[in-house]
Amino acid sequence: MALQSNLIQQAAFNPKIKNYLFWIIAFYLTITLIGIPFLIFWFLGYGKYISKRYFDNLKCKLTDRHLMFSKGVFFKVEKTIPLENIQDLTFIDNPFLKYFDLRILKIKTAGHSKPEGSDMKLVGIMNAADFKDNVLQQMALQKSVNQPESLQIEASTKKTLSILMEIRDSLNEIKKKGFGLK
Repeated sequence: MALQSNLIQQAAFNPKIKNYLFWIIAFYLTITLIGIPFLIFWFLGYGKYISKRYFDNLKCKLTDRHLMFSKGVFFKVEKTIPLENIQDLTFIDNPFLKYFDLRILKIKTAGHSKPEGSDMKLVGIMNAADFKDNVLQQMALQKSVNQPESLQIEASTKKTLSILMEIRDSLNEIKKKGFGLK
């Protein structure tokens, strides 16, 4: 059974991502010898088609428990990250991104195998700083909601410990009285 989650924010992506993708892929096709013949098709319209399709499939939602992201052109990728697993939120800027007025929000999670990698890179979110603040705020809220549960577990543990101590004391009294236990 799936747990219900309330939508906090739906991220909007900057349409300039289409031009960014078009030119970054054209750059990589240019610097590879194998990619040079494909540049003709790329500039004749296939590049615009791919970039538009990628942009149309970008989605990112922040709920009260998860961060959900989907992307893809021919193969779709959907990721759902529980907020309690997020370890770091980082902005990436470079001159090429600044030219297109874009930023990358990189999200690292607990247990990620590559230290230099990240679990999710969100390119071109509009109002990225506000989105990051909302994620951080929701993470803090999630931790404060889960904290009373840990206090209940601690109280239950203390109660169990006191019962076990009573049982131990009772067994020690039985042993002292010599009711056949040795």
